[in-house]
Amino acid sequence: MDANLIRFRQLSGFVIKEKPHLNKTHKFFSLNFEQTIIRNNCLNPLRRNFSALGSTSKNGFNEAAFETERLSLDSKAREEMAEKAQIEINSSNAAEKEEEDPKAWKWIIRKRVWDMMEAENIAQNPRPVHHRIPNFVGAAAAARKLSELEVFRNSDCVKVNPDSPQKQVRFLTLSGEKKLLTPQPRLRTGFFSVLESSMLSLSTMGEACTSVGVAKYGKPIGLDEKLKVDLIVIGSVAVDPKTGARLGKGEGFAELEYAMLRYMGAIDDSTPVVTSIHDQQLVDDIPVEKLLIHDVPVDIICTPTQVIFTNNSIPKPQGIYWDKLSPEKLGQIRILRELKRRIERETGQKLPSGPSEKLPATAERKRR
Repeated sequence: MDANLIRFRQLSGFVIKEKPHLNKTHKFFSLNFEQTIIRNNCLNPLRRNFSALGSTSKNGFNEAAFETERLSLDSKAREEMAEKAQIEINSSNAAEKEEEDPKAWKWIIRKRVWDMMEAENIAQNPRPVHHRIPNFVGAAAAARKLSELEVFRNSDCVKVNPDSPQKQVRFLTLSGEKKLLTPQPRLRTGFFSVLESSMLSLSTMGEACTSVGVAKYGKPIGLDEKLKVDLIVIGSVAVDPKTGARLGKGEGFAELEYAMLRYMGAIDDSTPVVTSIHDQQLVDDIPVEKLLIHDVPVDIICTPTQVIFTNNSIPKPQGIYWDKLSPEKLGQIRILRELKRRIERETGQKLPSGPSEKLPATAERKRR
């Protein structure tokens, strides 16, 4: 029997689906959620957390407090990623370093693209664009091209990343009377929120496309939500137009969002993945053979000047690869911790965990 065939085992009333993918050492475990796993009111406490003293809206949501904390956490995350990137890139022997850390080459490409966008002034606020999904001149034009795609026009529900260059995509989704599914920033406070034009007025639709607006107007959902996503829009730092190979900003949240949608049964291999980028973010040096099993490729690229249908033959992730998920990342995302505990409790099996992201002792010494 083909090793890639799906094997089903019945455990504790749940169906566990186990599938070796590309490499027998990589396994994921997914769950058929026939019972409630995590209730919505436990997933997204935003309105409770930000309804204290300060400037609040009519529904008790404290916009100023939310935005202050979001900006503070984003700044901290970028500083941590910058430090991590510098450590991975810096080496007296580049070849030896690449062998030691298989992700170092990604940071080299990311830095080149970020530097170029700033140097050529095609970057837009928020700046500098380093360690972000970079906003760019012509983002609205790229969004319009995306909205003209047949897959977008025919979609009822579109998942869009929460980054600045895709803000217009979120607006066109809502104004097109489609359901917008968007994750909370870095999945810190919950999971996904759903917004629909029927929930909004013309005066609030633009605000609903921002992080504050999503928290303010969005309906939080859980992993047990019955949902079908017709199209995924994802942000990128660099994309190869020939292969569809993509690099994000390096935190792995887009991959986790994709994996959790697979858990929900909301998407499958046929669900199109689209990105909007500047033409200058197109690259030709992403080695497909060095991509990791959880990296998400793209099917369609929209730039301000063109639409590119990639010749994507890169397998899409099939679920959460727990053996690649570091303890630090798991510690940042409450819903993943809840999910892992639930699976382990229901199956009686301990899920694997990935290597730590903490700096090795040699790296710590070099910094002193």
